[in-house]
Amino acid sequence: MSEIRDSITELIGHTPLLRLNGYIKKHHLQADLLVKLEYFNPTGSVKDRIAENMIAQAEKSGKLKPGYTIVETTSGNTGISLAALAAAKGYHLRLYMQDGVSKERETMIHAYGAELLYMSQVPELAKVGAETDGDFVAVVAELRRLLEKEENVFFIDQVSNAANPQAHEKTTGPEIWEDTRGEVDVLAACVGTGGTVSGTGRYLKSKNPKLRVIAVEPSLDSVADAAHPNVAEITGVHRFYQIAPERIPQTLDQQVYDEVLDVQTAQAYETAQELAGTDGILLGTSSGAAVFAAIREAKKPENLGKRIVAVAADTGMRYLSTNLYTED
Repeated sequence: MSEIRDSITELIGHTPLLRLNGYIKKHHLQADLLVKLEYFNPTGSVKDRIAENMIAQAEKSGKLKPGYTIVETTSGNTGISLAALAAAKGYHLRLYMQDGVSKERETMIHAYGAELLYMSQVPELAKVGAETDGDFVAVVAELRRLLEKEENVFFIDQVSNAANPQAHEKTTGPEIWEDTRGEVDVLAACVGTGGTVSGTGRYLKSKNPKLRVIAVEPSLDSVADAAHPNVAEITGVHRFYQIAPERIPQTLDQQVYDEVLDVQTAQAYETAQELAGTDGILLGTSSGAAVFAAIREAKKPENLGKRIVAVAADTGMRYLSTNLYTED
């Protein structure tokens, strides 16, 4: 079979599982701690998986046609993935991105030729964001309303698009199961739209109903609001537990996870920083949070000898302009 690829879509998935031997040895862990390195995807994040599937399903259904403009909201990673695929497929892409994300995200989106607007530049979105302390589900609903007036656009709408978790049920879950030969006991993943934890967890639990799924959200003191606008956040990760039902993404399967863990931004930072030194991997903030959750599981006596997998969503190279790797 030829090793020559014809599209960026053929480079997505089959990312490696890495055993964190350095961290395990340093901390004398008695569990098997693995991380799925999603930064091996072509644009450097797990979002390549859902971007490819959401576009493919929209094309298949006829909702996305040649000459249409693709539209989406993003904290960065989904936007970057969509920008790369839109460029490869010949679509124009318009992105609405939350303010305050890393400079690398903006630069990459522009490099792929996408149109980029910050939420603060759109009065209607800025108003909803201010009224809801930046609740992204509410902002998406307002953008959906605004787009009703436009023709020849397709709104990806990752927070309600079933092709989002489906991508992980078709790829991420099976990859973990195959690479571990079915020997996996715990999965830890962050919740943004909920697609990763839902699709991956659903597949793995279909194979092993006893598998535990840990869903990670930011702690309350790690979420910016009107009273604390300068709080350092875990980019792309949102609170979903014990909040109003209308603020929960439709793509989050609330039946799939067994435990919700609040993680502080400082804990995510510290974990990512330590792993750079112990295992030579450079992870993003949300990846640090997911691995923090996995480490917590690995330290529990009841998990002695068990295998724990954390999904590391993106690369730390996307955070070099932030204080992730400069803050003590």
